[in-house]
Amino acid sequence: MRSDRKQILDWAEHGQLGEGSLCDALKLTEADPAPNDWRCFLDRLMLWLGSIFMAVGVIFFFAYNWQEMGRYAKFGLVEILILITVGICWKIGLDRLSGKATLFSATLLIGALLALVGQTYQTGADPWQLFASWALMILPWVVIARFGGLLLFWVGLVNLSMLLYFQTFPRFFGFFGLLFGSETLLWTFFIFNTVILCLWEFAAQRGVVCLNERWALRVLAFASGSLITTLAVWSIVEFRSFGIAGPLVYCVWLAAAYALYRHKFQDIFVLAGGVLSTIIVVTTGLVRMMILNSFSAGGLLFLGMAVIGMSAAGGYWLKALAQEETS
Repeated sequence: MRSDRKQILDWAEHGQLGEGSLCDALKLTEADPAPNDWRCFLDRLMLWLGSIFMAVGVIFFFAYNWQEMGRYAKFGLVEILILITVGICWKIGLDRLSGKATLFSATLLIGALLALVGQTYQTGADPWQLFASWALMILPWVVIARFGGLLLFWVGLVNLSMLLYFQTFPRFFGFFGLLFGSETLLWTFFIFNTVILCLWEFAAQRGVVCLNERWALRVLAFASGSLITTLAVWSIVEFRSFGIAGPLVYCVWLAAAYALYRHKFQDIFVLAGGVLSTIIVVTTGLVRMMILNSFSAGGLLFLGMAVIGMSAAGGYWLKALAQEETS
């Protein structure tokens, strides 16, 4: 349906369809969403919003009634809700979207239960332990659910745990700091998210249907690309402090992303991110050269023309890839 709509709109853009024929062509090919499609979309939207807001509502309920409720009432309410959501999920089954949404609600309630334990007993645990325990406790559900959204949520919890752990014990990463410099945290996140991305792509290509969700893979690719782009820019700006590791790894990452998402399976979103990343890094390098050689009006004009030229070339290339995909 998407390719038909894109093809028809492309014909209209090039004047091959009149204004009156465009609506008829979209209707005949069923390229426009039908009423059932809108109903299905709204049904799924309400399902996920209801599941998330239910769990969030429980957290706000405790926050508002903290002084009025005893500890046993608090724990009992959360544990009963977890049992109910798990029971509903077991009854519905994980093959249905409603079962996955219910399990996601139970996952959020596990986090609420852990936060309740910390606030009630004042264990003195560091914040990273809450999120690490949360990620560890829901790991069996992540494996059983076979749902990309829940796996992506688990990856986010692990990232947050590492961030809070690094803030609590920064010297633990001293070994990585010796290798990569003071941008240790960014390197740690980049390596972790890139490894997850590669494993996820490998599993999806091996036929693991539950992981063949392009939106989740694009989120991971965006995270990996943003981190390595930041490292490359940081290395260019502070080259004497951080060395050449950032630009070298960036070039390897960019080449690997091009080979994978251009030739293995085409993904315009990731390639567009690569184009934007290239423009950012190259522009940073040009600005760095201008700073070293003093600013001038001619240099600023050249910088503006370079950005315009790279943007135009990148846009033309991406448009050609999009047309190639629809042909």
